[in-house]
Amino acid sequence: MLTGLDRLAQHSTLLHRLRTERVGLLAHPASVSKRLTHVVDVFAELGIVPRVLFGPEHGWAGNAQDMIGVCAGNEPDAPRGARVVSLYGDTVEDLSPRHADLDGLDVVVIDLQDVGARYYTFAWTAVLMARACRDHGIRVLVLDRPNPIGGCEIEGRLQCDGFLSFVGLERIPIRHGLTLGEIVAWRARQEGYADLVQVLVVTGLDRGADASAWDRDFVLTSPNMPTRDTALVYPGGCLLEGTNLSDGRGTTRPFEMTGAPWVSGKKLADGLLATGLPGFVARPLVFEPTFHKHAKQACGGVQIHVTCRASFRPVATYVALCALAHHASPRDFRFRTERYEFVDHIPAFDLLTGSAEARERITSGDDPRAVADAVALVGNEETAVCAEARAALIHPLAL
Repeated sequence: MLTGLDRLAQHSTLLHRLRTERVGLLAHPASVSKRLTHVVDVFAELGIVPRVLFGPEHGWAGNAQDMIGVCAGNEPDAPRGARVVSLYGDTVEDLSPRHADLDGLDVVVIDLQDVGARYYTFAWTAVLMARACRDHGIRVLVLDRPNPIGGCEIEGRLQCDGFLSFVGLERIPIRHGLTLGEIVAWRARQEGYADLVQVLVVTGLDRGADASAWDRDFVLTSPNMPTRDTALVYPGGCLLEGTNLSDGRGTTRPFEMTGAPWVSGKKLADGLLATGLPGFVARPLVFEPTFHKHAKQACGGVQIHVTCRASFRPVATYVALCALAHHASPRDFRFRTERYEFVDHIPAFDLLTGSAEARERITSGDDPRAVADAVALVGNEETAVCAEARAALIHPLAL
């Protein structure tokens, strides 16, 4: 398998242009080559000198926790002479580059590893960057990377009107099966600036393959996305952020482990088994997060062990899990109402699922499996959106 970064050295015309242009680079610590060499060092080997380095959520260095605004300062690993600009601050305006950040650039290269869920913000940072470049007449080159949870399976309904946010700027399924390059190309075609965007696509990998088929290590893409197993559960596991259940931050298995001080792991595991959802085993356990929710408290809960990647339905599994936890202790279970990803007036669970339906059905006591199937539903509209996005990478966008 060769990613866009791996293939860059093969394109002499493109290389010559990048060597002579004023380049900006949007990347993070997982932007590495097959040799695990960071894109900045690959650029140095190829004679490309970026003038501005843009960092997405978690920062250029990738060390900031979730929803922590990053103020870029002196970065020890930044190339000499390059400015570092954060694209994740305290306001919505901080999510897009400002005029001064792009001033004087000819091209912005985007190299970000995504994880295949619409909540993961890197794809939307890339889209916002592409839109800003459009407004300034700047070209965009995406060095694409594969989807670590595969490019065929999709799960989860499109968002309803009024539920778009930074955890889903456009209407796509929760598990979308797309690459970041496909999403950027799709929006460029839909919004009329495809002539400014090119994508250096991945070669040597079947579309349906996940990270277990890669001929390289999975590099953590953010502080709580350490392994390919984490990525596989994340389209469901991220829903925990919309509740007072632990999402496993502060443990060594984020998103795989969940629970709370008032949860019986055995009852939760038995309830998940009774749903009949396939492809996993919920193992009861007790854990103690070192930070984040319920820090330093003993929590009953489960760890989700995926036993069949092909049949596992992460969205349905974790919706059912949340419903079971609520039904077992409705006085203790709570949906998050605090500000979430720059939105104050919509509960986080609604932003993540794309409507208020799942939260309202859970609080009404509906059957966990029925609620899960409703949220995870894939119909003609979901299939059509993904097909449209996959078709966006045609000449002249794809290289």
